[in-house]
Amino acid sequence: MRFMFGENVRFSEYVRRRLAELSPVRLTDGFTRQAAVLMPFFEQDGEVRLLLTRRTDDVETHKGQISFPGGMREEGETLERTAIRETFEETGIAADRVDVLGRFNDYITVTDVCVTPFAAMLRQPFTVTPQADEVAEVLRVPVSLFLDPEQLLVEKDLLVEGKVAGDYSWFYGTHRIWGLTALIIHDFFKELLTAPKHLLPH
Repeated sequence: MRFMFGENVRFSEYVRRRLAELSPVRLTDGFTRQAAVLMPFFEQDGEVRLLLTRRTDDVETHKGQISFPGGMREEGETLERTAIRETFEETGIAADRVDVLGRFNDYITVTDVCVTPFAAMLRQPFTVTPQADEVAEVLRVPVSLFLDPEQLLVEKDLLVEGKVAGDYSWFYGTHRIWGLTALIIHDFFKELLTAPKHLLPH
């Protein structure tokens, strides 16, 4: 599946334009710490994919869960820089391979962390070298999975492994994408598909 929008507008250009027109939700209170994550898209075998990680069982939080690369903001750095730095630390993807397309909405986790996602396109070629203590596996998920309504599981107060996982989830092979990661993905593609008519795919 190859993403072409409007008059030969590629996926990355479409996302960049859409996020530029969007007024993202920016939270200023109600949290104790700030974090940022990267939504790294890339092309492989003629289709757009999203790179996600499966966390190891050795990390402090979210053991074994599917997540975006990212982490806590360090003093003096921008949130965009946080997302790029943490992506490099977790996956080995160099900063010069990351083309940030725009900022998405802020989210607050159950632990009072404000998480800011940044969509990005990875420039080819790029190399992935997972940080063994934090990343058990790197997933390359076709975007078509998230655009197929039949693949989305909607269940109020979904429980996964005994934890409230939100309302949305997807299966990619044996992996279940749930929690905040699934919520961000759901909201992101919903926003893309409700874009102004001049941006929507023909």
